[in-house]
Amino acid sequence: MPITEYLERNARLYPNEVSIVEINPANQPERHVTWREYNLIETSDSEKYRREMTWREFDIKANRFANLLFTRGIKKGDKVAVLLMNCLEWLPIYFGILKTGALAVPMNYRYASDEIKYCADLADVRMLVFGPEFTERVNAVKNEMTIDDYFFVGKKSETPCYADNYDEMTYFCSTIVPPVEISDDDDAAIYFSSGTTGFPKAILHRHAALVASCKAEQNHHSQTRDDVFLCIPPLYHTGAKMHWFGSLISAGRAVLLRGVKPEWIFQAVSKEKATIVWLLVPWAQDILDSIDRGEINLSDYKLSQWRLMHIGAQPVPPSLIKRWKKVFPNHQYDTNYGLSESIGPGCVHLGVENIEKVGAIGKAGFGWETRIVDENRNDVKRGEVGELAVRGAGVMKCYYKNPEATAEVLTDDGWLLTGDMAKEDEDGFIFLVDRKKDVIISGGENLYPVQIEDYLRANDKIKDVAVIGLPDKRLGEIAAAIIEIKPGMTCTEDDIIEFCEGLPRYKRPKKIIFAPVPRNPTGKIEKPKLREIYCGERLVEAQTTN
Repeated sequence: MPITEYLERNARLYPNEVSIVEINPANQPERHVTWREYNLIETSDSEKYRREMTWREFDIKANRFANLLFTRGIKKGDKVAVLLMNCLEWLPIYFGILKTGALAVPMNYRYASDEIKYCADLADVRMLVFGPEFTERVNAVKNEMTIDDYFFVGKKSETPCYADNYDEMTYFCSTIVPPVEISDDDDAAIYFSSGTTGFPKAILHRHAALVASCKAEQNHHSQTRDDVFLCIPPLYHTGAKMHWFGSLISAGRAVLLRGVKPEWIFQAVSKEKATIVWLLVPWAQDILDSIDRGEINLSDYKLSQWRLMHIGAQPVPPSLIKRWKKVFPNHQYDTNYGLSESIGPGCVHLGVENIEKVGAIGKAGFGWETRIVDENRNDVKRGEVGELAVRGAGVMKCYYKNPEATAEVLTDDGWLLTGDMAKEDEDGFIFLVDRKKDVIISGGENLYPVQIEDYLRANDKIKDVAVIGLPDKRLGEIAAAIIEIKPGMTCTEDDIIEFCEGLPRYKRPKKIIFAPVPRNPTGKIEKPKLREIYCGERLVEAQTTN
C-alpha cells in the first residue's frame, strides 16, 4: 500500500496520541542564546519553544494542504518542492503533496539561489513551499523560474507579495481524504544528489521505495508505539526522513530538535523521554567532549529510557564508539549505510547485535541484497576490493530525465552500483575502503570539489587549484584547497579566506595549502597523488589507532 495509508491508519487508530513534537531551544524560556553559527544548523524565526500535534491533526493538516493543491491545479504527476528548515509543518506538507498523487521534491536548505533555480528547473517543479529563512534566496531567482505558485510558511506579515501564506490558505480547506488512487508503482518523490562535478541529479522514487524504507527501518531498530525518536538532522535528506519512517510505521512519537548543542540534546532526551537518537559523528564527539569537560552532568537528566544511539551519513571511527560505550554501556549502537539512490539508510546495516564488528557498515539490510563487483560487474572473491552494488525495493526508478546517467549505475536486473569501493571479511561483513567519487563528506554533508575549485579559479592570482578531503577527527573530513599561485603574484592564506566569503560557510576550505597542482598528461588533476602527499601519514595513524 502507498505510504500515505500508514498516516491515515495512525490517525484512525491513535487519533489523540502525539505524533510529532518540535523543540526550538533558541526560544526556551529564560534563555538568550542563538544557534545561528552552530555547524549544520541555521536560524529560526519560530516564536514558540515547543509545539506538538496528534496523529489526527497530522492527517487533517495533510488533507487540508492536498485539497488546497487541487484548487491550484496540482494533479497526479506534478512536482511540488519543499524548502523548509525542520519544523512541525514539514511532514504534513510532504504527505499532503503525496496525497494528491503529485511528487514531493525536498530541497537542501543550504542551497544558494542558483542551486534552487537549477533544481527547480531540473525537476520540472510547478510549486514551491518555502520558509522565512529562504525569502532572499527565492527573491533572487523568482523571475527566472517557471513556477506557478509559491506558498510561504511563516508569519503573515512577512509573506512575500508573490506568495500565499500557508496557514491562511489551508485554514478553510477541506479535511476530507483526497479521492486519488495511488499505487505502490506510482512516482512519489524526487531527491537530489550529485557526483564529483557538483551538478545535482534528480533521483526519482516510487511509493514502493518509501514503504520499503519504512519496513527496513522498523525491522532494524524494532520501534514500537512506546518509542520516542529524537530527530536532529534535516528532513530534506533521505537519511532523516527514512529513519522517521520507522516511527510512522510503528505509530511512535518523534521529536524534531532544532539545535545540536549537547545540552539541548540531553534536555530533549530527558524531557521528551527519547528512546532512540540518531546522531552525526561531530555531534557524538561534541557530547563526549562536553561530558569530559564537565559541562554535562549526566545525573541532571533522565536518560534511563534511552536505548539506542545510531550514526549514519558518514564513516564512523571505531574509537568513537568504543569511547561512547564506556560512557553509555547500556546503549545499543547501530549504523546504516545507504545513499539517496537507495532511498537513504538501510540497504546495508550493521545490527545492534554486532557491536564487535564496529568499523564495518554491516551486511545486506532487511529486504536488500548486496554484491561486490569488479569493473566488468563480476563478483570479486571475498576479501578483495570491488565496487559495492545493492538491490532491493528501495532502489530508485531512475535519474529523472537523465537516461545516460541512469544506465551508468542501474543494471538491467536491478542492481545499483554505489560508486563506493568495499570488501567483505570472512564473516560476510562489508567494510568501505574508498570512494570512487571525489565527494568529500564533512559532518554528514556532501562537498563537491569541482564547485569549490571553480569558485577559487575566479581569483586572478590563482594559477591552478585542487580540492581534496583531509581526515578530521570531528567532521570525518574537511575540504583542503591546494593552491598554485601565478608567477610573480603574492597571495596569503588570509587573502584566500576573505575571497571565500562569497561561498556558503560549509563549502569554504578549512585548510589552505600553497603548492604545485600535479596533472597527468591528459590534463586531469592527479588527486590520488595529492592524497598520498597530504593524507598518507594521517590515514595510517587513524587506521592504527582505531
